Amino acid sequence: MKPIRLIAGFMTVGLWTLLSRVLGFVRDAMILAYLGTGPAYEAYVVAFRLPNMFRRFFAEGAFNMAFVPMFSKKYEAGEDAQGFAETAFAGLASVLILLTLAAQAFMPWMIYALASGFAGQEQFALSVEFGRIVFPYILFISLAALLSGVLNATGRFAAAAAAPVLLNVILVAAMVGAATMGLDVTMALIWGIPVAGLAQLALVWHAARRAGFTLAPRRPRWTPEMKRLVRIAIPAALAGGVVQVNLLVGQQVASYFDRAVGWLYAADRLYQLPLGVVGIAIGVVLLPDLSRRLAAGDDAGGRNALSRAAEVSLALTIPAAVALVAVPLPLVSVLFERGATTADDSAAIAMAVAVYGLGLPAFVIQKILQPLYFAREDTRSPFRYAVVAMIVNAAIAIGLAPLIGWIAAAIATTLAAWVMVALLAIGTRPMGDVARFDARFHGRIWRIIAASVAMGGVLWGAMVVMTPFFAMAGWRYLALLGLILIGIISYFGIGQIIGAFRLGEFKRAFQRGGSA
Repeated sequence: MKPIRLIAGFMTVGLWTLLSRVLGFVRDAMILAYLGTGPAYEAYVVAFRLPNMFRRFFAEGAFNMAFVPMFSKKYEAGEDAQGFAETAFAGLASVLILLTLAAQAFMPWMIYALASGFAGQEQFALSVEFGRIVFPYILFISLAALLSGVLNATGRFAAAAAAPVLLNVILVAAMVGAATMGLDVTMALIWGIPVAGLAQLALVWHAARRAGFTLAPRRPRWTPEMKRLVRIAIPAALAGGVVQVNLLVGQQVASYFDRAVGWLYAADRLYQLPLGVVGIAIGVVLLPDLSRRLAAGDDAGGRNALSRAAEVSLALTIPAAVALVAVPLPLVSVLFERGATTADDSAAIAMAVAVYGLGLPAFVIQKILQPLYFAREDTRSPFRYAVVAMIVNAAIAIGLAPLIGWIAAAIATTLAAWVMVALLAIGTRPMGDVARFDARFHGRIWRIIAASVAMGGVLWGAMVVMTPFFAMAGWRYLALLGLILIGIISYFGIGQIIGAFRLGEFKRAFQRGGSA
């Protein structure tokens, strides 16, 4: 993939992800308005996190990080990529069906492992009931993730990136429909989750078939290729398990504080917007590109692709992080404060958003550096680094919680993310020039940081002046829009002046992304 196509693919994934995250805000704002931050909302958060946790463990983590490089190399070499994909699909489906059946029987113990602070409370019984309904989502969405990997490896990014939009559309429609007909909105929301997973699987299945990859169901087979895939996937699975342990520790700590599980989840949704649009998009596009370049021995092209991916992603991420730290309360209050969600909820969520904002660049840099390992089929090193980050996360979250309360979970997440970045960066040293950012990147990154900090100052001053408008029901949306526009104009204006980037580069990238 040429650098032009790399950026075009990034923009395609990023734009679809942006649409999904915006609809996700609509979904989350509606959920908070209908449910508040009480027992039903906390039970929804824990229940929905359960299949998502296993999805990241199996599909996006272990299986996909091992599958995509192997599939990409077979596709590039003209080998039997179709047969390999079908065998992998059958193996993954078998494991997930058994896991789903087991989860139905052991759901109370699984909920206790996720949020033991709920024991003896209304939230616990609700979480068990909701968990049994939503868990089949993992089967559909994990198989969809494998099919998305096939599409991404062949340079077809649109359908896979568009699939998450269906989740938000279906959940919003389910809630609106239930409210209109006087039905139970909470149960409509919960039942909408597995339905949305099936819809996402159908979408990417159809896209893969149109691309020439019709993965017919077959009996699982233990082939030498599957043995190699599992051997590579196990360390990635363990690394994914470590990441999920970090989330589990944070949720366990929060479950002992009233409404804290809901606060952290809402804050997580806000910082996931730039992370999804930038970090996840660049990771999805960069991994198959680097895999093909390494297979072809194109180290120079790999270094250029890595540097441009880092340059573009950080030029968009660092100002987003500064904004989350500088003006979190207007963002949270306008997006979430309505219905059963109070000003106290907004203040707590905003504090967590600011802490997560400090870690946002670290999460994105991880998405940039990890493909360097996965493209080499090295999943052991990221696992070792993730174990260290897990220990740091647990020590800080558990150690600080008695002193500063629930916010310790957010602080631990951010600090552990930066520890992980440091370890990944050190581990790339033996990889040679392909793992080094080029001179253009080094010349621009400090200007990007300077432009972002200056924008943060402008945003804070604008927030102070506009504070009265954020309390006016008819004006707060316009005030937030004005604040966002001030941030965009000041950042890109300052960045252009000091040479952090050229606006024409973004324009050309978006044009190519739109046509990709």
